[in-house]
Amino acid sequence: MTDLSWIPRDNEKKDHYLWSQELFSDQAPGVIFEKKPILDAAGKAVDGLYSAWITLNNPKQYNSYTTEMVKAVIAGFQRASADSSVVGAVFTAVGDKAFCTGGNTKEYAEYYSKRPNEYGLYMDLFNAMVDAILSCKKPTICRVNGMRVAGGQEIGMACDLTISSDLAIFGQAGARHGSAPDGGSTDFLPWMLPMELAMWNCVSCELWSAYKMKHLGLISKCVPVIKDGGKWVKNPGVIIDQYVNDGEIVFGEYKTGAEAKEAREYLKTATIDFERLDAELDKILWTFTNLFTGCAIKSIEGIRLKKKFFWDQAKVINRHWLAANMATEAYLGFNAFNTKKITGQGEIDFIEYRRRQAAGDAFDEEFIAATLAKPKT
Repeated sequence: MTDLSWIPRDNEKKDHYLWSQELFSDQAPGVIFEKKPILDAAGKAVDGLYSAWITLNNPKQYNSYTTEMVKAVIAGFQRASADSSVVGAVFTAVGDKAFCTGGNTKEYAEYYSKRPNEYGLYMDLFNAMVDAILSCKKPTICRVNGMRVAGGQEIGMACDLTISSDLAIFGQAGARHGSAPDGGSTDFLPWMLPMELAMWNCVSCELWSAYKMKHLGLISKCVPVIKDGGKWVKNPGVIIDQYVNDGEIVFGEYKTGAEAKEAREYLKTATIDFERLDAELDKILWTFTNLFTGCAIKSIEGIRLKKKFFWDQAKVINRHWLAANMATEAYLGFNAFNTKKITGQGEIDFIEYRRRQAAGDAFDEEFIAATLAKPKT
């Protein structure tokens, strides 16, 4: 046997993390990073192998991400990527109401609006967050525990797979609240939905159910999370039996009228249990565990390349437009939403806005005052 012992070797394992644990916090608002053991098919923990959980922790504001939280998400995915004991990265949030509703509207309205240069710097961080998800050298799974809306929809779609509570809702909010879904939705949706459905979902700001998104192929799994008397109950507010109405297939649409009211009342006291959701997550992670690491990530990145192509083409010019927009429409939209408790109205007067635009009025304080709702007396 050839003796190679004379060749110098350094066997001390290197630390490839870019950031320390200091960016992570159990205190809200923040991001929690933790490793959980991989479970085998029998539910037994596998020694030395883990999933990395990057958990948004801002439930009082529907897990919207602040500037500091964006930094921590970037750090979390880089840490998951660089840890050889990690099989897959799980992106989720605290609570059962929301995965994420996007950027923190209070921060947007009170700091970034009318500061386009500052928002441009923030968008550099946001772009780096999406890049961190798309570049993670581990499979990424979005575990949707509630609303996935606006920027939350975008960072969720950056993940490789999505499993969802059947109570979750999906959609955009940009054009109604002063922005455009250029943090990923205009790039990803045309790959993931038929073009016209992608167009309508992106622009209309309609909110679609998890069942509808599963039916259309945007997400991988949709799992009941209501437990009633030991039995699992599917979302009572959604039409689950497929039927044809006026020539259109109705599946996953929200119920209306008395049925919708009855469902809302039921949900107020329903017991939410993520046991089945997490069982599906464990199955996915166990599948990934039993694959060659190099072959798996090459296969995954071969698919990601198609998502990344348009993201990479547009992210820089989108960054500049979104920054400039903070001086005008975003100022109105985010401040209308942020002052909803003061005015009772979360949106601007769109009719007055369009009339003043048609008249060629300058975007000045008079314009702003005329389109924003007044404080309640």
